Amino acid sequence: MVTSRYQYETSPRKVEPEYKRNEKKQNIHVVKSNPKQGGKLSKEQKRRHRRVTLIVLGIFALLLTISYRNTQINEKFTKMQGLKTELASLQKENEQLEVTIQNSLNLNNIEKLAKEKLGMQKLTNKQTVYVSLPKKDYTVSATEKIIETNQDENWFEKFVDKIFNR
Repeated sequence: MVTSRYQYETSPRKVEPEYKRNEKKQNIHVVKSNPKQGGKLSKEQKRRHRRVTLIVLGIFALLLTISYRNTQINEKFTKMQGLKTELASLQKENEQLEVTIQNSLNLNNIEKLAKEKLGMQKLTNKQTVYVSLPKKDYTVSATEKIIETNQDENWFEKFVDKIFNR
């Protein structure tokens, strides 16, 4: 049957093979073999199974290690952030205390506090008392030589001291 190459329809045409199959029916039996049903695996299959198992366990251990490491890093980072915030608050408090100290050392503030809290007043000329002191030197110089003797020395140390001190 000769068909033209151009097709007017939308459905594809069926191509017939150039040869015809033997019409004889052959009995083909498909045997499905399942190696697990037999109970025994070959050595190569066991090796492959072990290799795959070890690779899966290795990947699992690697992922577990990475996950543990990330949690450790996260904990340290959180702790570091907490310490940084604590440091910032302590620095702020320290600066405030320094300002307070500077204000309290101001002479005008000291005078104001003395007047308000303690009821103090400035001295007047009536309250001034002059005291005259003699110009003697009150320091006494040591005229005696003090010799320290150690009672815990043994006879050998005393002997060495006598020889080298003379």
